[in-house]
Amino acid sequence: MISIHKKTLEDLELSRVLEQVSEYCVSHLGKAEALDILPFEDTEQLKTELAYTNEYLSSFDNDNRIPNHGFDAITKELKLLTIENTYLEVKSFQRLVSMSLTVNTILKFLKKFKEYYSQLHNLSQPIEHTTSIIEQVDAVVDRFGDIKDNASPQLNSLRKSLNSVKGKINSSFTSALNRYHNLDYLDDIRESVVENKRVLAVKAMYRKKVHGAIMGGSKTGSIVYIEPETTLQYSRELNNLEYEEKEEVIKILKELTDYIRLFLPLLEKYQSFLTKIDLISAKAKYAQSMNAILPEINEKREFYIRDAYHPLLYLTNKETGKTTFPQTIKLTDDGRIIVISGPNAGGKSITLKTVGLLQVMLQSGMLIPVHERSTVCLFDRILSDIGDNQSIENHLSTYSYRLKQMNYFLKKVNKNTLFLIDEFGTGSDPELGGALAETFLEVFYDRGAYGIITTHYSNLKLLANELPYMKNANMLFNERSLEPMYRLVIGQAGSSFTFEVAQKNGIPYNLINKSKKKIERGKVRFDATIAKLQKERSKLERTERSLKENEKKKLSEAEKLEETNLKIQKKLESYQELYDSNQRLIYLGQKVNDLAEKFFNNKRKRELMSELFRLVQIENAKRKKTSAKQKRAEKAKEKQIQKEAEKKVEIIRKKKKQAKQLEKEKPAPPKPVLKIGDRVRMHDGKAVGSIDGLEKNKAIVNYGMFTTNVSVDLLELVESKKK
Repeated sequence: MISIHKKTLEDLELSRVLEQVSEYCVSHLGKAEALDILPFEDTEQLKTELAYTNEYLSSFDNDNRIPNHGFDAITKELKLLTIENTYLEVKSFQRLVSMSLTVNTILKFLKKFKEYYSQLHNLSQPIEHTTSIIEQVDAVVDRFGDIKDNASPQLNSLRKSLNSVKGKINSSFTSALNRYHNLDYLDDIRESVVENKRVLAVKAMYRKKVHGAIMGGSKTGSIVYIEPETTLQYSRELNNLEYEEKEEVIKILKELTDYIRLFLPLLEKYQSFLTKIDLISAKAKYAQSMNAILPEINEKREFYIRDAYHPLLYLTNKETGKTTFPQTIKLTDDGRIIVISGPNAGGKSITLKTVGLLQVMLQSGMLIPVHERSTVCLFDRILSDIGDNQSIENHLSTYSYRLKQMNYFLKKVNKNTLFLIDEFGTGSDPELGGALAETFLEVFYDRGAYGIITTHYSNLKLLANELPYMKNANMLFNERSLEPMYRLVIGQAGSSFTFEVAQKNGIPYNLINKSKKKIERGKVRFDATIAKLQKERSKLERTERSLKENEKKKLSEAEKLEETNLKIQKKLESYQELYDSNQRLIYLGQKVNDLAEKFFNNKRKRELMSELFRLVQIENAKRKKTSAKQKRAEKAKEKQIQKEAEKKVEIIRKKKKQAKQLEKEKPAPPKPVLKIGDRVRMHDGKAVGSIDGLEKNKAIVNYGMFTTNVSVDLLELVESKKK
């Protein structure tokens, strides 16, 4: 059973990593899941989770990318489906259909490519592939979100009646309009709309002569708006039919809801599955952002991370363009504990946190930024004591708190534990605190625990040098500039460079010398020896780097010389061939010239032809005769080469075509939310105006000289209102 203390997760800042992971989630359910990630207690479950993320990550680098999993949460719909006699709205049904389509697409994909994504296919196995939900909703709701006329015979009949009554209203209104217009009872505008009803614009003086319901009047009182009496009768009939239609629609929605209620367990699985895929996708994208991988997980208690980066530091430096220095650390049964020493600000704490955070991330199902040849083991417990732990609430000093932590460590530490302690033993008298820290470290060592500590205490450095399975390590410093090099070196303790750093920062030499006299001579000599060894190591490192660089340069120059030599050799060969060819042509020319001169003198044609024929035969004897079969083989070979070239060209063309198609299929960018005061223009226009008002899906756009009422969908944002 794996157990990692909450305090360890806080010390190692796992919560900051989870926040970064959650930003890659596309749903609020996925974000919530990401923020709640904790280390797994079961080893097999952990390995499965790591496999999910690793498989999803691999899909980014091949042509078989996992389909989009974006979805709208149906939590509200699931709650309503558990309550009897409730019904879902059309939008809710559309969400269910969308989710069903998304899940079906992913299920089909994972089934098709189950050899590539075996673990993700296993994850999808409990989910049933069905089109029943989609078909049933599609039979009732059209693509515009309206209930179809043929959803029920009663609805079909009602809508026919509604259309008939609407026609009667229009014809009766047109009849009244023409009649009263001919009588000159109407104003110039003739008609208007009041409460979504067409009304006659009657001159006030004739209002008693027009039969109907008065719906209002103009501000000046010169016009009275009247709904004609014949139209009014049909309007009442229309209201009754609309009420009946509404009741029928509710009845249809209830029936559809009762049908969908049967699929409640499946819909819960749908949402759970897509949330899981969202979380896996987010972890894979986070891994991709820092080149993280799944290292080998071994059972032989070997922890070796090569070129490991601290995720938070790496991503921060990546944004700012700074360099992040990787570390390589190894813990085995032969070297279970590492004691890192050296001056402050050299990277000791970051190295400690890198090890801890990467291990916690891995045991939480996340990939880590290490070299592909790294290998790690899993720990049952990870304990940490990092940073200033002074507790104001509990009235504990740093040292009291640390003693409390050490007591907890003593109870929990065993051979399957990884402990991480920063500035081990500090907070008390150096002599007494160092002695107590040494005792604690001996206990941890005897129990076979793995661990990394940072310290300035000389007695802990000496202990690490004496015990066979404990190692010293130090962070390299430039002995001249006393600047950190952020490189961990195993096998040697590090000096704190106390007096050297003080001298560099302008402290008078006589005060430094006086301080040295106050310390035991042995300690000063010990620290000076370590410092000297570190300087020697730095020199050796520089010499080694210089030698390697020189070796690389020599190899590079040798390769260049080899290339030049080959080029010269080829040129010489071609020149030789050209020379031989020219010499042969000169010889032939000389022969022909001799024959021509001989013929010029004796005019003997037969002798000339005989000599020429003999010369041609001699030359042909030197040529290689190729059979018809060989010629056919050569032609076939040429055709094969041509075909292969054409295939390669076709593949390149297809890839380009697919790239263009993918570019076209990319989802359109989200439309900006328009606000009053924003500067906008129409999609097909050049004039820019500002929004004076917004109502429903309409915007009042002011162009300076005039204003116009335009649909929001036809506008594009030019400039947001300045706050």
